[in-house]
Amino acid sequence: MVRTGELRRPAAAALANLVLAGVYWASAKVGLLEQVVVAGAVVTPLWPPTGIALSCLLLLGLWMWPGIALGTLLVISTLTRLDLAGFGVVAGNTLAPVCACLMLRRVGFRTELDRLRDGVALVSLGAFAAMVISATLGSGTQVLTGALPPGDFWRTWSAWWVGDAMGVLVIAPLLLAFRNVRPPRNVPLYRWAEAAVLLAGTVVVSLLTTRSSMSLLFLVFPVIVWAALRFQLVGAAPCVLVMSVFAINAATGRSGPFTGHSLLESMVNLQALNASAALTALLLSAIVTEQSTIRRKIEQACTELAEVVDRLAPGESRRRWPPDGEPG
Repeated sequence: MVRTGELRRPAAAALANLVLAGVYWASAKVGLLEQVVVAGAVVTPLWPPTGIALSCLLLLGLWMWPGIALGTLLVISTLTRLDLAGFGVVAGNTLAPVCACLMLRRVGFRTELDRLRDGVALVSLGAFAAMVISATLGSGTQVLTGALPPGDFWRTWSAWWVGDAMGVLVIAPLLLAFRNVRPPRNVPLYRWAEAAVLLAGTVVVSLLTTRSSMSLLFLVFPVIVWAALRFQLVGAAPCVLVMSVFAINAATGRSGPFTGHSLLESMVNLQALNASAALTALLLSAIVTEQSTIRRKIEQACTELAEVVDRLAPGESRRRWPPDGEPG
């Protein structure tokens, strides 16, 4: 029986890694639909596989890293032949989410994202700091192998880093938020109506702001704030994803507010928008969730204290709480 159990665990781990590799490859194909070429290197403004990889490591454990490496190999094999530069990309795309996971664990990160410190850690360590590894190894090995001119290193590095960081900021919160969602029960009808209006409003506002020649991209922020205040990360994360998809499509096609701008200018404006939207949704949702948790704990403590007073002096808590002159 012990031997069978030992065989089942590696089999389950291998199957999980294969599934992750397949999801990684599929999400990469989606991300490459809006690819841009910077100094001969193919990069994307938003790289979804990075967010998926980090989420899997945080939820399932570090033993999922072979699936990330295998998925990266599959992606490279569909784009070009595998060479030394390709192995550098595999190493960078694997090490970056692994290091991000280790750093987040080190600071006590909670996947519920119910504290402000969790949101700050995901942004600073998971996105901005750890993704330096993938950008450096990917761009650096291409320079060393001659596939990328040394003068174009920083342009490629910055585009690579931003794409991976946006993958963490946009995709990881979405996956972590929906992982904790439970089937809704006794939800008032007006809440369903509000959610439907929010989703429709997000699509309409994103479509209008990314198709208009006027600079109206800032109009997406009231919608994101509305989603974060009313539905926390479960509502805000999908809004950010919808907005990012419309904005990326407009930037890569040089349409709407990106008309007449160079590729560099379009990418800078796009990533400033995506980063600001993701940060607003993530941090505001974390603040609201943390305050709601504190309020529930205070209410629970008051209820427990009232029960103790009732046991020590029956009827005293009902007479004294709430105080005279204050509404119940």
